[in-house]
Formats: sequence, C-alpha cells, structure tokens
Amino acid sequence: MAKKTGLGKGLGALIQENEDQETLSAETAARPEHSEIHAEQPAPMHPALPNGITSDETGTLWADPALLKPNPRQPRQYFDEAKLSELTESVRREGVLSPIIIEDAGDGTFFIIAGERRTRAARAAGLQKVPVQLRTYSDSRKLEVALIENIQRTDLNPVEEAQAYYKLMELNGITQDEVAVRVGKNRSTVANSVRLLKLPSDMQNALAAGTISSGHARALLSVINEADQRVLFEKLVSQSLSVRQAEQEAANLNGGSRATVNSSSKKGEAKSVDRRDPDFIALEQQFIDALGTKVQLKGTYERGVMVVDYFTKDDLDRIYNVIVPKH
Repeated sequence: MAKKTGLGKGLGALIQENEDQETLSAETAARPEHSEIHAEQPAPMHPALPNGITSDETGTLWADPALLKPNPRQPRQYFDEAKLSELTESVRREGVLSPIIIEDAGDGTFFIIAGERRTRAARAAGLQKVPVQLRTYSDSRKLEVALIENIQRTDLNPVEEAQAYYKLMELNGITQDEVAVRVGKNRSTVANSVRLLKLPSDMQNALAAGTISSGHARALLSVINEADQRVLFEKLVSQSLSVRQAEQEAANLNGGSRATVNSSSKKGEAKSVDRRDPDFIALEQQFIDALGTKVQLKGTYERGVMVVDYFTKDDLDRIYNVIVPKH
C-alpha cells in the first residue's frame, strides 16, 4: 500500500478521512509486456475454483458468458453495433481466442475486467463457454485495466477517454504525467483529453456522438467568452465547419468580431477584447495544459495574479501534487 502524499494527506488528517490508495508502479505499467492480460499473476490452478469456473486438462479456465457482467469501472459506455457484429461473426467462426479477464463478484457471477466486447460477441454467437483468467483488482485498477484494454483494442470516444483519465487521477491521487506513463500516452495527449471535460454537457454529448470532432472541441475551448463559445457551437452543428474553419471562427470571436452582451454589462455593450501580449496568452494556455484546469493570468510578466480553478477536493489535491515536488 502506498499513501497519497502532500495536500491530500494534510486534508485527510483535518477531516478524518483515510485516503490510502493501492497503486501500481509506473515502471511496471510502462513495460510493454505488462498489458491488460499480464497485469496480474494468474490465480493458482487448484480445485478451489469459484462455482461457475471450470478447468480443462491444459489448465485453461472456462466460464459461461451468461455469468459475466460488466466491469463497474468500465469507461466505455457506447459500443459500435456494426463493429460488434463483425466481431460476433469472427467469434462464431473461430471462438474467443484471447481470455477474458474476470473477477469473482461473490454472488455466483463475475465482473468483466477486460473483454466486454468479446463477451457480448460470444453471447450473440451462442457460445456456452469462453476462456477466462481469474484476477482480483482494486477499484482503481479495474478502471486502469479497462482503460488500457480499450485504448489498445478499440478507441473510446473522446469524452469516455477524458473521463477515464480524470477518474484515474481521482482514484489514485496521481498526476497527468503518471497517468500518461500508465496508459502509454504522451503527457500532452492526456492533458488535452482532460481539458475536454471543461465543455458544457451538451457540447460533450455532441463530441461523444461524433457530431463534432476533438479538433472542433479544442476550437470551442479556445473561445474566451461563453456566449461566443455557444455561437461557435451552433455554427459547428448547423454548418458542418471544418476544424480549420472552426479555429478561424474562434480567433475572430476572440478578436471582437461579434458584439456580445454579458449578464453584468449594459444592454448593447460590446465585449472587451483580450489585448494582452499574444505570448502572455500562450503562456496562460501552457499553465492550463500543465494543470488540467482553468487558469487565468492577470497582469504582466513583471507583476500580476494567477487564478487556478478547482472543482472538488480531489481536484485540489491533484493540482497540489502537480505543483509541489514529491519527496
């Protein structure tokens, strides 16, 4: 067991919380051979198997797919029906070739830790048994294994991926850098992904449904004024703008090309234009990317104030661990 350090430990002491988390070393997770199937050691082969699990002469474990239920930490919410049908046909011909990773739920059923698509395909193909590997995982590890499998096999939609990264940071009290190491992604990829969660829910829904792309979403995030952001979103949906066009529209809106009225302004008053040094604005964006949250720089290079937003206690703890070096 490894305890969270820094602010999380201090806050935990103040509010009498035990925030111990089980973590996986970044070095182990970074090794290519430690995929979702090799993440843990197999359960020992002996007669004391849970009801519903059988073993053949080769030591392979088998289970009825009807006994398998979704991982409670499964980040994927949407399954492409066309791709699932293709997988079903393959499973019908060849069977399930890669074992499904499961965990005993304690009630005669088993959680699918990795392999939900294969399980669904096996059921659709009418298979009575599928190869499995029995494991035991912490809650955070359930999410991590499912996330890694989905990234390696079939990509999550951008919102599901962003939510999974953020949940990993919350569960384990780790930084974006550490998440990137665990899932084999660049740190900037993880940071840009998590930023998508700053979009309003309807924009996130459009992104998850494929109505807009991640490029469109980044253009929306670059718009300073919320009313202007809404204007751009409506254009993206109604006019099917390209990403390049969306970026240009965002730049025009930030440059004051559209007069807007905010709730605190007098009627008809145009929104103020951001007249700061472009390099200063770019520096602000770098802080946003690094901290994975909203950041505002007010002032100049010589003197000013930096405002960092956080939205939960876990978010505050995560930001602290990004800023303060670990000893």
